[in-house]
Amino acid sequence: MNTEIMELVVIGGGPGGYSAAFRAADLGMQVALIEREETLGGVCLNVGCIPSKALLHVAAAKEEAERLSKHGIRFGAAELDLDALRAFRHDTVSRLTGGLAQMARQRKVQRIIGNARFAGPNVLHVEDRAGNVSAVSFQMCIIAAGSSPIHLPFLPDDPRIVDSTGALELPFIPKRMLVIGGGIIGLEMATVYSGLGARIDVVEQTGGLLAGVDRDMVGIWIKRNSHRFDRIMLSTWLESVEATPEGLVARFNNGYEPATHDLILQAAGRRPNGDRLSLEAAGLQSNGGFIAVDSQMRTAQPNIFAIGDVVGQPMLAHKAVHQGHVAAEVAAGHRAVFEPLVIPSVAYVDPEIAWVGLTEDAARQDGIEVDVGKFPWAASGRAIANGADYGMTKLLFSRETGRLLGGAMIGPGAGDMLGEICLAIELGADATDIGRTIHPHPTLGETIGLAAEAAMGSCTDLPPIPFLCPRQ
Repeated sequence: MNTEIMELVVIGGGPGGYSAAFRAADLGMQVALIEREETLGGVCLNVGCIPSKALLHVAAAKEEAERLSKHGIRFGAAELDLDALRAFRHDTVSRLTGGLAQMARQRKVQRIIGNARFAGPNVLHVEDRAGNVSAVSFQMCIIAAGSSPIHLPFLPDDPRIVDSTGALELPFIPKRMLVIGGGIIGLEMATVYSGLGARIDVVEQTGGLLAGVDRDMVGIWIKRNSHRFDRIMLSTWLESVEATPEGLVARFNNGYEPATHDLILQAAGRRPNGDRLSLEAAGLQSNGGFIAVDSQMRTAQPNIFAIGDVVGQPMLAHKAVHQGHVAAEVAAGHRAVFEPLVIPSVAYVDPEIAWVGLTEDAARQDGIEVDVGKFPWAASGRAIANGADYGMTKLLFSRETGRLLGGAMIGPGAGDMLGEICLAIELGADATDIGRTIHPHPTLGETIGLAAEAAMGSCTDLPPIPFLCPRQ
């Protein structure tokens, strides 16, 4: 067995892992990056965030072209070329993975392809695809092993039943598709396939779609997307699926009739990969695949760090990147901690929903009194001109301190605008800080300032609030 000794080893080449490896190399460390796939980027870049956004862009462009007929521009019927669409998705991913490979070479990060498992607190065994095992000794290690889709055990083994990875391969465009799970992943893929011509059923065990998202935003989204769905089955369980030559026959509880689908997407969540690493050999434990860490991303073994999906929710690439930077800096002897006030989230459905911090439901449950500022995009000239007058921006301020606690938006570019709200929360801004910051007009971004004015009762772009108006 060959043995290599490294100053720092990173397990996993996803956004958190490669960011940690690159940051550590920039700080002068000797770094090896172990990744089971040939390319860097992990689930997010290869079979997740990036390819799904490429397909969402195409589907949204097709639907927007169809909507433009109401504005005086009419196109012919769209022609779908699946091979070209797959090529676009592949080229998008390849461009980015190629860039990562080049940056790894520039930083002299040693890449090792294979599956890693701990053989001790300072040793990893790495098995390549041929079954060969090599030992890698390290002074320090960062675990960035990510997560995997949850597969429902009662589903038959059939190529027409896919997880998000399989759905992104676009095997074909079904006439009727069942999505198991009403979360972000399921509804993003539902948006893609619906935009390309499929009819969609959704089955969700809880009482609502997009759990944790502001209910005002979800209500607007459902109203805008009713045309996509034949059935949205809430508080409902999928009881069985029978594979037949004619299709996949799904049966449900709660009184819903069985239905036959051409494609079924499993989007019932993800589980962390911590249990795949033989953690006990390094003196570590996991809780359902999650690994406990402190604010410097250290595990119970001071020379081993963990970041990203394996350390807890939310399972988001941008969280993993920031944690990776902290772990790398601490490993290199610098002072750093991971202590954000908020972590933003975006559902890249159509229309896009973005949110961060506290929601009204969470405030109510926690007994926190808030003042709410809502600005409907029906009062925004830019939104009306863009055909996005259905949108909304919403801000929540602490009634006790006045500080911004949370915000949400729905509409085109919502995720691109959310950063201002994140920064305002981190800096402790109040409604006056945001409302009196001059935003450019006419833009969708100015709705953030107008929502703050609405919370203060000083918004002149909305009807007057009677109790705040001077007496006549």
